Amino acid sequence: MKAAIYPGSFDPVTLGHLDIIERASRMFDEVTICVLDNKAKTPLFSVDERVRMLQKVCEHLPNVKVDSYYGLTVEYAKQIGAHVSIRGLRAVTDFEFELQLAQTNRMLSNDDLDTVFLTTSAKYSYLSSSGVREIAAFGGDISKCVTPYVEEQIWKKVRKNPKQD
Repeated sequence: MKAAIYPGSFDPVTLGHLDIIERASRMFDEVTICVLDNKAKTPLFSVDERVRMLQKVCEHLPNVKVDSYYGLTVEYAKQIGAHVSIRGLRAVTDFEFELQLAQTNRMLSNDDLDTVFLTTSAKYSYLSSSGVREIAAFGGDISKCVTPYVEEQIWKKVRKNPKQD
């Protein structure tokens, strides 16, 4: 069985993330989205909330499961028996960071964890979770950035739904 992980913060999960997840689900027998519990960041959503959002938006993908972890990605991958890490690339600037991360993970895993880079579909190349959070903080339209379910969860957090004004 070909198993892959897709690690990230997903705060919140965007349509760009979902595009990568759907494409990865066609490439691998099993894809585990692993939500990073990063103590260095102050997220909008808790780890449990992010896991629930991802489960909801991925419920149409039977070979995709969602989990959370704290620690090294290579240790998590080893724990679940995955040998591939999925990473999305929006631009050349992403590649430089992601290449270093991939090489570090490969070294830490004794060459047991490969990284597969998927380029973001052009229609989502502008999207980032931080951008979505910023747009929402100012009451902007985020409907083209996230699923309706995720949009609802964001507005519950920021309490500035322009559709209710």
